[in-house]
Amino acid sequence: MQNVAQAWLMYRLTESSLMLGLTAFFALFPVLLLGLWSGVLADHTNRHKLLIFAHTAGMLQAALLAWLTLSGRIEPWHILTLSALLGVIHALEMPARHSFLADMVKKTDFANAIALNSSTFNLARFLGPAIAGVLIAKIGEGPIFLINACSFLAVISSLLLMQLAPTKRIYSKDSLLTKITEGLNFAWGTVSIRQSLMLLSVFSIVGTSLTVLMPVFTKEVFQSGSTTLGMLLGAMGGGAILAAFTMAHRSHSTDLGRRIGIAALVAGVCLILFTQVTRIWMAIPILVLAGFCQTILAASTNTLIQLLVPDNMRGRVMSVFSTTFIGFMPIGSLSSGYVAEYLGASLSVLIYGFLSVLAASIYLIKKSEWQN
Repeated sequence: MQNVAQAWLMYRLTESSLMLGLTAFFALFPVLLLGLWSGVLADHTNRHKLLIFAHTAGMLQAALLAWLTLSGRIEPWHILTLSALLGVIHALEMPARHSFLADMVKKTDFANAIALNSSTFNLARFLGPAIAGVLIAKIGEGPIFLINACSFLAVISSLLLMQLAPTKRIYSKDSLLTKITEGLNFAWGTVSIRQSLMLLSVFSIVGTSLTVLMPVFTKEVFQSGSTTLGMLLGAMGGGAILAAFTMAHRSHSTDLGRRIGIAALVAGVCLILFTQVTRIWMAIPILVLAGFCQTILAASTNTLIQLLVPDNMRGRVMSVFSTTFIGFMPIGSLSSGYVAEYLGASLSVLIYGFLSVLAASIYLIKKSEWQN
């Protein structure tokens, strides 16, 4: 919810596609910068305490953003600065959250837990913005930031109430670089993980263009406001719901690689088709399918990695996933905003859609080769 309200606020203040891309860049770039280091932290510290600290910091960040907005003091540089701070918090939190699954559930329930966790995360990425789009029109951006700050209380309380079995951490004396290299070597040396992460990295760059530029499409193509923005993002949320049920039901599938490739291919086609429509009723089904495929792609990659990685390297390898999935998004956010500033939003998303289709096609061809 905060991400969309923040983007809408920035666009309202500046009316600049480039500033939209810059806002998303500042929010995500710290994950690329710090993600691998935080993976080492997740493997060598108490993940439970680390998550409590990170969510407390996230609550304070959201509260400050709410105060600045509600008091009328908010300026574009405030948004950029607080976006960067939130990015640092995300970089710290994501590897710990992904690897924390191993501390919460039994091995027999692990595969299903991974699928549910991945699907829930991606579901929230679309449902939150859909709700925000409606609330922006009714109560404005400031109250949404305040709601977000209060929501952290539920997360922190849940973490504090958990009764966890003691876990042993191996504290090696190796250097930070050596520890990071161990995680990278495992990810690169496992061919299915390497190929899937390479595809995810491409889609993280090109696939974010649609979400980042959605305020532009809403205002310039569909000639509407924040309520329509919520409707469009809500359509992607509907697709994410379907993906959540699919992933939870098929969590034991042995052909995750093929699922990843097809999801990326269809998602790229959706980007292309979306640029060709000018009616909301035509855009809705395309966005439902796009949300479905994007969630399947990310959740299946997460599941594939979690099932293959040993627990002593889980934080580091999952940090590679987080860096690939979230950390590469700012490159796409900034580049799509820049391209849209000069070529228009539709042409920007069209170009990125073709790049996604190309990457997915190469992945599927390579997949058949390594299996043979």
